[in-house]
Amino acid sequence: MRLDHQHLHHFAHSLMDAGHALVPISPFTDEVPDMEITDSYEIASDIIGHKISDGRKMAGFKVGVTTAGAMKAFGMDGPAYGVILDDMTVRDGGRVKMSKLIQPKIEAEIAFRMKSPLQGPGVDAAQVIAATDYVFPALEIIDCRFESWRVREQDLIADNTGAALVVLGNTRLSPADIDLSAEEAVMQIDGVETGRGIGAEVLGNPAKAIAWLANKLGEQGNGIAAGQFVIPGSMVAPPVVKAGNSVAAAYSNLGVVTVNFI
Repeated sequence: MRLDHQHLHHFAHSLMDAGHALVPISPFTDEVPDMEITDSYEIASDIIGHKISDGRKMAGFKVGVTTAGAMKAFGMDGPAYGVILDDMTVRDGGRVKMSKLIQPKIEAEIAFRMKSPLQGPGVDAAQVIAATDYVFPALEIIDCRFESWRVREQDLIADNTGAALVVLGNTRLSPADIDLSAEEAVMQIDGVETGRGIGAEVLGNPAKAIAWLANKLGEQGNGIAAGQFVIPGSMVAPPVVKAGNSVAAAYSNLGVVTVNFI
């Protein structure tokens, strides 16, 4: 069921209001069970458009739901994407206020900084590697403006695929110098391991997630610009975080990236 402009506008403002008030709302699919994915992306785009008109700038993209576990959890058969703005980045070792979040979780990812633009159709992992300036470690803080993370695919995409903040690590390596599929990340909260995973968890190779994004954006007449970065999805199942937590992800070759919640 396609939504009319008034309904799309209403849903976009409901999400923006929930984000400002930090009070989650009921999933849109409770009201419109057969809501279409196209409408979900339009809602997310409407919200991003408002933020850009207020002076924020595009920093990059996130690809989510790229592991078998995530697809099962959200009842999806493939990835989704969201947008990262310049005010959504956090320096390595930085502090994040829990008072600005609703129900956050945290993910360990291999981020790609692009030196050349990418736009589908037909982009593959080899083209992604060739277009990448460097890869670096990242922690993605995901959040949800729907009650208790009770979302279907349409709700998740409308909510910018859960994008909240990205902690940018400092190590920079050429993607040709490491085995992206074998790269391991070990997540710790307050020094206690919560999980570990390798790049192969992400569609077999994180570069494939970037290729998926370039091709998806190409369908919409868009692409990934040079200078933007993309996070391809978590290698580790995301734990819940709370105030006082110190989180670290240690990688095989990409070093360590950390963040503190206050």
